[in-house]
Amino acid sequence: QVHLVESGGGLVQPGGSLRLSCTASGINFRLYTMNWYRQAVGKQRELVASITSDHSRNYTDSVKGRFTISRDNVRNRVFLEMNSLKPEDAAAYYCNVRARGSVFWGRGTQVTISG
Repeated sequence: QVHLVESGGGLVQPGGSLRLSCTASGINFRLYTMNWYRQAVGKQRELVASITSDHSRNYTDSVKGRFTISRDNVRNRVFLEMNSLKPEDAAAYYCNVRARGSVFWGRGTQVTISG
């Protein structure tokens, strides 16, 4: 069974930083593209960043230059380093993987921008 567990969210001031982490189990992690999505209140869920099995990275335009996705294939983890956070980055952030013909999601971690 595939499980994704996110952590690292919290309350931060504009301009601050957070590092999100997602730990995966139940898959051969190193083989799969891992994704971070986010969903703000009243908005659709959007793809924020992806990292392929060979560490190629893609970002949505609004986070380019501020966010960095990375992965640790030994510990089955994917990270999202978020810098220069803006109020519009506030959202629930979700880890995602497409594997075995299905799509799997974590429960999310909340990022709140205030102050």
